[in-house]
Amino acid sequence: MNNTKNFNLLISTSRFNEVNAIAELWFVLSILGDIYPIISKLPFSGLIAALTNIEAKEVIGKIRKLSEKDPQFFQYILKIVPIDFVCETTAQILTKLVHEQYKAFISSKESFRIVLKRRKHEKIDRDLLIEGIARGISNNVNLENPDKIIRIEVLGNYSGISFLEKKDIFRIIDE
Repeated sequence: MNNTKNFNLLISTSRFNEVNAIAELWFVLSILGDIYPIISKLPFSGLIAALTNIEAKEVIGKIRKLSEKDPQFFQYILKIVPIDFVCETTAQILTKLVHEQYKAFISSKESFRIVLKRRKHEKIDRDLLIEGIARGISNNVNLENPDKIIRIEVLGNYSGISFLEKKDIFRIIDE
């Protein structure tokens, strides 16, 4: 099943361990109270997507606590990014969605940075997209230590957009 149109978690694993990561994530989400998560392989090596009925950033906090209690708990999951919005991958739609939504996630005093991860989509010009989005946001840009990160995950024809603090991404190892 390919679920790139509806997900709120994007999970990284090592190449060829997608099936193991799916099982591990299903087990973890069931422990956390979601007995019917939808977890899908993606057409990108090392990536899976999930739709959980638990708020995505809340899941990250609970998963971090599990990992702190038992550092060996996760064997296959390397990173989990919560996703706030999913949309078609066009510069116009991505820019419009970020401009419509950022004020709900970033206060006027907070700095920001835009992170763009592209997979199988050469039509999106990285610099033009980032400049176009940043131009419509009046907050200060801070590339080294931003208060918030606007993360765009391009997954072919669909993209996930997240408005994050550093703590909102769960990593077994730092990238």
